[in-house]
Amino acid sequence: MDDRRPWRVLALPPLGENIIRGMFAPLSEAVEVSVPATRDVPGLHAALADAELVVGDFTGALALDGAAVRAAPRLAFVQMPQVGVDSCDLDALTGAGVPVANTAGANARSVAEWAVGAAFALCRQLAWGDRRMRAGEWSQSALLGRGTREIHSRRVGVLGHGAIGAEAAGLFAALGCAVSYWSRSRRPDASATYRELDDLLATSDILVLALPLTPETAGLIGPERLATLPPGALLINVARGGIVPDEAVLAALDSGRLGGAALDVFEDEPLGVDHPLRRHENVLLSPHVAGATLEAQLNIVSLVRDNVAAAVAGRPVRNVVNGVEPLVRRR
Repeated sequence: MDDRRPWRVLALPPLGENIIRGMFAPLSEAVEVSVPATRDVPGLHAALADAELVVGDFTGALALDGAAVRAAPRLAFVQMPQVGVDSCDLDALTGAGVPVANTAGANARSVAEWAVGAAFALCRQLAWGDRRMRAGEWSQSALLGRGTREIHSRRVGVLGHGAIGAEAAGLFAALGCAVSYWSRSRRPDASATYRELDDLLATSDILVLALPLTPETAGLIGPERLATLPPGALLINVARGGIVPDEAVLAALDSGRLGGAALDVFEDEPLGVDHPLRRHENVLLSPHVAGATLEAQLNIVSLVRDNVAAAVAGRPVRNVVNGVEPLVRRR
């Protein structure tokens, strides 16, 4: 078989075909790009039959699970256009010898800025005040009675100290917040103060979740841990919904343990039309777009293209998350 033949790249939606083809135009002699005929599991499995490199679905709708891996006998590399890889069966892909890479760091600033913006919005009750104004009210006294606060001097706890967590910690510190962090391993270069998890929760006026969703972090912040937060604490989740159950967030809001929550992610996405989070006045909701800025998208496009270029040229790819050798080889 001629190894000089173009590599077959399968790009999964919702990335548009025109975007994908533009992204890989500089590699036109080295790759052939295709997309699934239909955006469903049968369409995915059919397209995987001869795919060698896959650019994943950042929504997770087309998961690269065990069945998908078995449908892809020629699969040599998976590039996720995001940080999270929870829609990939890493055990199956690792067992097949397929390196999986993410785009760690590409949207860190964007997500961190969203977290800080959400903290401002919660502290100053911006969403609540906006809703009242649009309803024709002038709720000046009521707004003052809701305990608006400055963000300066708030105690901020950041769970996770990867690219996003570290960036968020730096931004909050620049605003005069006392910032602590917890991660599964201490970071000797961190400027924030390390605290054990339960200590961090008990001393956080604002809790920022910036952890990947793994078997170890699923359900990490449940009702018992939320109950250890200071009364009226604020929760900001830019990680994954599965780290803190939606029902636990609602219960903590109703009890007053949480004074507010800003959620960009949810256990099930899209969030149900009738989900009670949509009706809670102390919740700021966002449709999983914390990292969706022009700058972040350009960074992601560049990283994905560069990694695919490295793969087809026989150079090591970056940001492999499953421990497989970063040199991509044809099957």
